[in-house]
Order: sequence, then C-alpha cells, then structure tokens
Amino acid sequence: MVNGAPAKSSRSVRVGDTIRLHAPRGLMIVVVRAVHDKRLSAPLARELYEDHSPPMPTERPVAVRLRGAGRPTKAERRSLERLRGDVDIE
Repeated sequence: MVNGAPAKSSRSVRVGDTIRLHAPRGLMIVVVRAVHDKRLSAPLARELYEDHSPPMPTERPVAVRLRGAGRPTKAERRSLERLRGDVDIE
C-alpha cells in the first residue's frame, strides 16, 4: 500500500510517500526520503528510505501438519495464513 491506497505498478513514488508491505520478516513500513532515476545496489538503496517497521516478533507460532494428512481445506489454509501473519487484517 502506498499512502493507504493499493499499490499499482504504474504509480511513481514520491518523496514523503509511506509504503506498507509484507515481507518474510513481517510487516514493513518505509518512508521515501529520496528517489533515484537508476537502479542502485542494496547498500545505496537503503539510504533512500527510512524504516519505520515494528520490531520483529521474537517467536513465531509454528504450524505443522501431520504427514499424510492431505491437502489443507480452504478453512484450514486461511487459519494457517492468519497464524503465520500472511493476511493483512485491517
């Protein structure tokens, strides 16, 4: 999400935009400080934004399915996504 609106590939980001995204480490909130016209290396790109992400949880709940239990049902899959934090509940 960019400034509370769904992100689209055609929209350019501007200085001051707030971007919320879900990464493997959890929810990330970044504020754009500068924009560059070319692709940069990761260390240089980190200088272009401020990270306002909440701290990573120390423990994540572990969801384990028994071997041979078959495919999860839709309800089981959704509950696993909620448990893992893959779903944005807002």
